[in-house]
Amino acid sequence: MIDNNITENENFNEISIAPPSGAGGARYLKLSGLEPLIVTPESNFVNIGERTNVTGSRKFLRLIKEEKYEEALDIARAQVDGGAQIIDVNMDEGMLDGVHAMTTFLNLIASEPDIARVPVMIDSSKWEIIEAGLKVTQGKSVVNSISLKEGEELFIAHAKKVKRYGAAVIVMAFDEVGQADTYERRIEICKRSYDILVDKVGFAPEDIIFDPNIFPVATGMEEHRKNALDFFLAAKWIRENLPYAHVSGGVSNVSFSFRGNDKVREAMHSAFLYHAIAHGMDMGIVNPEMLEIYDEIPKDLLEHIEDVLLDRRDDATERLLAFAENVTGGAKVNEKQAQEWRSLPVQERLTHALVKGLDEFIEIDVEEARQQASKPIEVIEINLMNGMNVVGDLFGSGKMFLPQVVKSARVMKKAVAYLLPFIEEAKRQAPSAPKGGTPKQDVKGELYWKTANPVNYGLLKEFCKTMRNIPTEAEKVLWEALSGKKLEGYKFRRQHILGNYIADFICLKENIIIEVDGLIHQLPDNIASDIERTKWLEEQGYRVIRFTNDEVINRLNEVLDKIVSELAANKLTAELEAPPSGAGGAGKILMATVKGDVHDIGKNIVAVVLGCNNFEIIDLGVMVPPERIIEVAVKEQVDIIGLSGLITPSLDEMVYLAKEMDKLNISIPIMIGGATTSRAHTAVKIAPEYRETVVHVNDASRAVTVAGNLLNTATKRDYSKSIREEYDKLREGYLNRSRDKDFLSIEDARRNKLQLDWDAFTPVTPKFTGVEIIEPHPSELVDFIDWTPFFQTWDLHGKYPAILNDEVVGEQAKVLFADAQKMLKQMIDENWLEAKGIYGIFPANTVNDDDIEISPLAPKGGTGTGSVAPPSGAGGAVRFLTLRQQSQKTKGAPNIALSDFIAPKDTGKTDYMGAFCVTTGFGVDEKAAEFEAEHDDYNAIMVKALADRLAEAFAEYLHLKVRKEIWGYASDEVLSNDELIKEQYEGIRPAPGYPACPDHLEKKTIWQLLDVEHKIGVSLTESLAMWPASSVSGYYFANPKSKYFGLGKIKEDQVVDYAKRRNISTDEATKWLNPNIAE
Repeated sequence: MIDNNITENENFNEISIAPPSGAGGARYLKLSGLEPLIVTPESNFVNIGERTNVTGSRKFLRLIKEEKYEEALDIARAQVDGGAQIIDVNMDEGMLDGVHAMTTFLNLIASEPDIARVPVMIDSSKWEIIEAGLKVTQGKSVVNSISLKEGEELFIAHAKKVKRYGAAVIVMAFDEVGQADTYERRIEICKRSYDILVDKVGFAPEDIIFDPNIFPVATGMEEHRKNALDFFLAAKWIRENLPYAHVSGGVSNVSFSFRGNDKVREAMHSAFLYHAIAHGMDMGIVNPEMLEIYDEIPKDLLEHIEDVLLDRRDDATERLLAFAENVTGGAKVNEKQAQEWRSLPVQERLTHALVKGLDEFIEIDVEEARQQASKPIEVIEINLMNGMNVVGDLFGSGKMFLPQVVKSARVMKKAVAYLLPFIEEAKRQAPSAPKGGTPKQDVKGELYWKTANPVNYGLLKEFCKTMRNIPTEAEKVLWEALSGKKLEGYKFRRQHILGNYIADFICLKENIIIEVDGLIHQLPDNIASDIERTKWLEEQGYRVIRFTNDEVINRLNEVLDKIVSELAANKLTAELEAPPSGAGGAGKILMATVKGDVHDIGKNIVAVVLGCNNFEIIDLGVMVPPERIIEVAVKEQVDIIGLSGLITPSLDEMVYLAKEMDKLNISIPIMIGGATTSRAHTAVKIAPEYRETVVHVNDASRAVTVAGNLLNTATKRDYSKSIREEYDKLREGYLNRSRDKDFLSIEDARRNKLQLDWDAFTPVTPKFTGVEIIEPHPSELVDFIDWTPFFQTWDLHGKYPAILNDEVVGEQAKVLFADAQKMLKQMIDENWLEAKGIYGIFPANTVNDDDIEISPLAPKGGTGTGSVAPPSGAGGAVRFLTLRQQSQKTKGAPNIALSDFIAPKDTGKTDYMGAFCVTTGFGVDEKAAEFEAEHDDYNAIMVKALADRLAEAFAEYLHLKVRKEIWGYASDEVLSNDELIKEQYEGIRPAPGYPACPDHLEKKTIWQLLDVEHKIGVSLTESLAMWPASSVSGYYFANPKSKYFGLGKIKEDQVVDYAKRRNISTDEATKWLNPNIAE
C-alpha cells in the first residue's frame, strides 16, 4: 500500500536525507537582517514567525488598518524574542493600500535593531507589494512567493527581479494546471521550476526554497488520505534530487480538520514536523504555542495520528476522529507514580536523578553504586557519565532546556563531591608502580622535559646538536612535515633526550615517539638493541612508532596518516582513562570574562553546559587581564579559550588578546560569546588578527557542538577551514556593504538634525533640583520586574507571562519561575542584598549642536533621603557629549542625537536633564560563592540573574518616581507594569553604552556629577563596566518628543570632532567608539 521506496515494514522515522547529488562543495542559504542567518546541514529547523501577517492575525490587521505601526512593531518584536529566525510580513487585505503598508512597516522595522537583526520574508500574492518590499528591506530577504501559475514567462520575469534585488525565493508547487496535490505532481512542478530557475535565470540553487503544499489530513475524502505522506516524500525527493534547494511550508494547515481540539492539533503539528524534518523540511511557519513535545505525546494518540499522517491503515481517519472525541488535557502524574523510579536499578536511578535534576537521594544511590564498583572512580566513569550522556543527548536534540541542564550539573557535582574522598583514599592505598612502570598519566610531571640521565646529559646533548645539523635525508623530509605544528597542530621535537636514549622525534603532549630506521637497524645486534630501547621507553609510558627510511621518502603520506591515526588513538585512550566528571574527558577549556568587564552569568551557564558534556573547565572569573589568560592557557595546556564580555569595550579586549596570542605563536582555538559580541564582529575584527580558529558562539546550546568540532581529530581540520572560509566571505560582504552605504558629513548631519518647535515648548520646572540618594527596600521593587529577560538568561525564549503556557518550553518555564519566586522571597526576607541609588536633576541646555551643558546646583526641596551636594570641584558647568546619526536618511527623516531633545541655549529657555545610578548588587557575589561552595551552580546563577532583574526594576521604580513626584512632569501618569515595560511613558532614560549613546566615557561624567562611587559605592572598571554587575545608570529626558533610537555607524570626521570636544586624542576616541565607526 505504501510505495515510493518506503515499505510497510520500514521504520519510517529512520529515513535519512542524502547530501545533495553533484555537490561540488558547501553552498549554503545565506539570509540576513542586521545579522546573518546561514542555513547549513547542521542548522536546527528554521522557524518563521507568522504573526505579522494581516491574513493570519486579526490584531495585526487592526493595528495596520488604524496605522498604529508602533504597536504593530511590538508584535514583530515579540516574535523575534520568541525565537523566530525569520519574520513573515504580509499586507494582503482588500481594504489596505498594500504597497504603502508594506513600505511603511519595513522602513520602521529597519529603525528597530532588535527586530531588524533577523531576515524578513516579504509575503504577498501581489507582485507590486513584493517589489515594494524588496525596494526597502535591508539585508537579504526572502520573497514568498512565485510560481508557474500564470505561465513560464511571468515566472521567469519575477525570478529575474528577485535575483536582481539579491533575495532568496519561495517557489510554490503550483503551475498552469493548478496546485500540486499528489506526490508525482509535486516533484514534477518542483523539478520544472528548479530547472528554469537554475538553467534559464541563473538563480543560485541554494536560494531556492520549495513549498510543496501542506494540505489538511483526516478530511474523510479518499483523495486526501496521502496529503501528509506525499509531502514527506516530495520533501525527501527535493533534497536528494535538486541540489542545495530547501523545503518549507505552513504546518498548521495539516490539522485544519480538528479546529477546536487543540490537544489533537498540537500533537499532530509535532508529529508532522518530526517526520517532515526527517525527510528534509528545514524551515517553515510554525506557531510554538500550538506544538506539543513529540516525546510527550501520549502513545495511543501518537499512534492514531501517525496512522493518518503515514497512511498506515484504511480506517485511520475514522479511528482518529473517534479517538479525538475523548482526548482532553491529560492527568498529571500522581505522587505515587512520581516516586516509582526509586525501585529501579541503581544505574537507572542515577540517570533519572541527573535528567530530572533531583539531588534528594543522590548520595544514597552513589554509595550503592560505589559498593558495587571495583574502584570509586568507576562510579564517575561508568554510572554518572552514562547519565550525563543521556542529558547531553536530550539537550542536543532540543528535548531538554538550559535550566534543566544546570540542575543536572548540580546533581553531578554533588555526586562527584561525595566520591572524591573515596577516590583520594583509593589513590593512597594503591601499590606503587613497579620500577620503570610509571603509569602513563604520570610521565609528565611539572618538569617533564627534564628527562635525561644527568650523568650522561652533557655527552648526549652534544650528540643531539650534531645529529640535528647532519640529519639523514629521511629525517629531513619527516621534520619538514612535522615542524611548526604542521601536522594537525601537534608540536614535535627532534633529537630529544630520554634517559640514556635520544628519540628521533617526539610529541611530548601525547607521549608519542617516532623513530626513523636505516638499513643498519636490520643487523641482529641493532635489532636487539632497538627492542631493549623500545621496552624501556614504553615502560616510561611512551608509545614508539618505527618507520624505515624508504617508507618516509617514498610513502610520506602513508607515514603521516599512520602518525595521525596513532595520535588520535592515543588521545582517545587518554580520554577513556581520565576521570570524565567534567575533569577533562572531552578536553580542557579556559573560560574568562575579559579585562574591565564584570558580567559572568552567560559565561557561567556555558561553563556548566560544557562541564555537563565532559569538558574540564578552568574558570578565571571576571576582569581577567590578557596576560593572565595567556599564562594560564599555556601552563594548563588548554584545548580551547572561551572569552566573554557584555560591554562594548570588551570587544577591543578580545581583539587585543587575539593579536597577542598570534604574536606568541600560540595555536589554541578561541570561542567568543557575550551580549555585545556577534558573528559579524568576530569575523571582521577578531578573526583576521589570529591565525588559529576563532568562532562566535551565540548561545549555550551551541557551545558543546562548536567545542566538539574544534577538538575532534576527524573533523577539526575541515571544520576550522569551513569557519575561516565562512568568516572571510562574511567579512568581505560586510566591508563591501559598509563602503557602499551613504553617509553625511557631521556638518551635514547637524544641519539635518531633529527640528523641534522650541517657541511652542515650555519645559516643566522640576519640583526638585540637585543630587539625592535613595535606598528603597528590595520588596518595593518586585512589582517592577520585567521577567521576559530573566527567561532569556536561561535560554528560554518567549514573552512573559505567555511563556508559562508555551507548548515547547512552558513546563520548564513554570518550574524555573517557581524556583525564582521562592529564592526572590528568601532574598528579600533574609536581606541577601541591599538597594542603593542616587539621582540628580539639573538645569540644562544644548550648546554647539551636540553637547548638553549641565549647571550643577545645591539641592532644594526633595523627596528622598540623605541629600548631598555635587562633588567637590564640579563647580561650573559640566557637559554631556552626544553622538549624532550620520547615515543617509530617507527624505524628511532627521539625523538624531540626544542633544536634540534639550532646548538650545540660544532659545533663552532653561531646560532640564537628569542622571542616575542604581544597584542591587552588593551581597550577591558572596551569596553566589556560598552556593558554588555547595556545588550548586543552579542557585549561584539564579541569585545573580535575580539581582540583575531587581537592578532593572530599581531603574524603572526610580524613573516612575522621577516622572510623577521628583520632577513631576507626568504627575497624572497611570500605567500598568506591562505598559512600563513597553516604555509607553513620556520621556526616556537612555544609558551610556546602549544604542542611542554607545559612548561609555559618558559614565565618567555621570560619576563626577553625582559623586556615585563615594556616595553609594558603585565603581567603574578600567573598561567602564559598573561594579557590582547588577547596576544600571543613565540619563533622564522629559521632552514629550524624546524617543529611543540607534546611533548606527559614524564616520571618522565625527570621531575627530568628538575627540576635540572631549579633549582626548583621536586614537583614544577611536578606541572607545570603535564598534560604531564605519569602515
